[in-house]
Amino acid sequence: MRLGIVASRFNESIAAELLKRAQAAARELGVDASVVTVPGALEIPVTLQWMAQSGRFDALAAVGVVIRGESYHFEIVANESARGLMDVSLECGLPIANGILTTEDEPQALARLDKGAEAVRVAVEMWKLKARLKAEGA
Repeated sequence: MRLGIVASRFNESIAAELLKRAQAAARELGVDASVVTVPGALEIPVTLQWMAQSGRFDALAAVGVVIRGESYHFEIVANESARGLMDVSLECGLPIANGILTTEDEPQALARLDKGAEAVRVAVEMWKLKARLKAEGA
């Protein structure tokens, strides 16, 4: 299986741990993962699209951290990154798991660091489901 992970670097210390756990989950599943990093969550969807269009990946996972600030920017980043992931997944027919944290504050983000690993597990599970459905002629 070929897994791609796109990881945002914004909120760097938390994002790095999220990615570390995602990579550990891939290793535990015996999956080689190619990692690409991007500046922030809004850059994740287009990067996923480029990776999906390359034909080199069976599934993709996105990891990043968006923490609410004092402006409306949080809603834009949270909503548009999630919408972008779904758009790419549906357009390309490729499983894409969303491990982008959207939290009110840093403690909430720190409590959810396993979401990166969860995203990898979801991506692998959905790839297996796609393969099974294809084998069954669905």
